[in-house]
Amino acid sequence: MTSKIRTNIYLDEQLKKEAKDFLKDYGISLSNGINLLLQQMIQKKKVPLPSGIELIHPGEEDYKLIEETKGEETISLDEFMKL
Repeated sequence: MTSKIRTNIYLDEQLKKEAKDFLKDYGISLSNGINLLLQQMIQKKKVPLPSGIELIHPGEEDYKLIEETKGEETISLDEFMKL
């Protein structure tokens, strides 16, 4: 049997209420729902994001390029297309 620890997290008030109401319909507590979500992320090695949004892993080349350009002056895509 695994041991459990108490953890404090900050949630959007409305999101918490809606999640509790949703999970209640399935007989699942908010705590168990959060545990299920964390287990799924670890098993799938993926963060559930809205469609069209990708998470870039720090080991990927794109991430390294983004890190290298932080702090540099940037321009918008529209400005770039006019070049």
